[in-house]
Amino acid sequence: MTVPGAATAPPPSAGPRTARVARYGGLAGAVLLAVAGYLGGALPDAPLGATPVSIWRSPGGPATLTCWLFGTALLVGAWWSLRGGTPSTRWAYATAGLWALPLLLTPPLGSRDVYSYACQGWTYGHGLDPYATPVAAAGCPWLDAVAPIWRDTPAPYGPVFVLLAALAVGLGGGLAGAIVLLRVIAVAGLLLAAFCLPGLARAAGVPTRRAAWLALASPLVGVHLVAGAHNDAVMLGLLLGGLLVVIRRPGRPAALLLAGALLGLAVTVKASAVVVAPFAALAAVHGRYTVRALLRDGGWLAGGVLGALLVTSALSGLGFGWVGGLIHSGDSEQWTSPPTAVGLVVDYAGALIGRAPEAVPVVRAVALLVLAGVLVGLWWRAWRVLRAVNGARQRVTRAEVTGPRVALRGAALALVATVVLSPVFHPWYATWPLALLALTPTRAAWFALPAAVAAFLALPDGTNLARFTKAPGAVAMTALLLAVLVTLLRARVRRPRPR
Repeated sequence: MTVPGAATAPPPSAGPRTARVARYGGLAGAVLLAVAGYLGGALPDAPLGATPVSIWRSPGGPATLTCWLFGTALLVGAWWSLRGGTPSTRWAYATAGLWALPLLLTPPLGSRDVYSYACQGWTYGHGLDPYATPVAAAGCPWLDAVAPIWRDTPAPYGPVFVLLAALAVGLGGGLAGAIVLLRVIAVAGLLLAAFCLPGLARAAGVPTRRAAWLALASPLVGVHLVAGAHNDAVMLGLLLGGLLVVIRRPGRPAALLLAGALLGLAVTVKASAVVVAPFAALAAVHGRYTVRALLRDGGWLAGGVLGALLVTSALSGLGFGWVGGLIHSGDSEQWTSPPTAVGLVVDYAGALIGRAPEAVPVVRAVALLVLAGVLVGLWWRAWRVLRAVNGARQRVTRAEVTGPRVALRGAALALVATVVLSPVFHPWYATWPLALLALTPTRAAWFALPAAVAAFLALPDGTNLARFTKAPGAVAMTALLLAVLVTLLRARVRRPRPR
């Protein structure tokens, strides 16, 4: 009997020569990216609103862009060449760490969000509510380093990360110290994720060397989570930690409360982590998959999640004001978000006939409704697969279909849907599904290719190339979306019906 999520044969490991070339080619790329950071990274006094042309014409601009382009190409090529598997798990960890070293020592790369974090921490540290008082109104002394679009918007992050940002500012003694500590916090999140990956990979039945390589050595991780110090690293560490506890101790109330607390803390860093919780509840079930067992074990997990949300919101004194801040996370309109791209194309078409449909908000709202339906459908499908185990114990063993495998696959697909259907997409968002897709037997090329493309979307100073390719990018994304939908529909029509 063919079962979704069944284990596949381990991919062949790379030969010694290929692995050696990939390791040191990627290291050369990381060094070039670090050099680009010093030449023209997201420094506090770097000019804002720059364009690729103005960067090229600036002093040191050609050297900056050349180092950035060749460095990104080398790093992406090295990661891609070993997507099927590395010589060993230890080799994968060592190489990912080697690539991260130059990026630990460079100025912020690919984004200026770390300055927003610092100002939000400064705001909270000075007794103001960052969910009610934007950093410009708060009088943050580092306001000039913050991207203009985020100066007058409330913080969109949960209270746990606001507390961490305030701690970094308080201990850092200034902007440079705060940035260093925020990077240390991000690296701590990645180390937690690295610690959890082997256990999750074994539970999912996938080679650890492949999972570690795909999740940790990605150029998006080095550039945006290490050098850029994005809080997505903390979210991923807590998320994988919660999933590991669930998988190792299903059905045990104390463990499930701890797992729920970790998942809740992940949500209080970035709210998108919440889509994983329903799938974690499936892995929490111990024994037969019945509604009663789901309510019993999933209830303990849900209690941990809610407890973390309530406790952190109360202890921080911020309440749930961060939920309102999420509305402003979509203020930026970029074609890298499929719903936004479709809305832009509709607006462009309307302009040709003298209309202004303002379709972007409408398409975004429809996409969120579709996302809700997709998440429910994914969960229901996973539940049905697990329920089938109860009625076919002689033909399907728990070794072939297990809660961890089905739950991790469902959680990965839920994060894919969240990224694809969200109102806005930034390159580092691809690290969310990438970390969980690495724990599934899915063919790596399907999800490694989009991550590789996303690595080229930002320049070292934080300039987003999507801003300068708005119309052609929106048309291309809409065409790609239609092609994917047509392909999926054709595959569904041609699929033979089961007897």
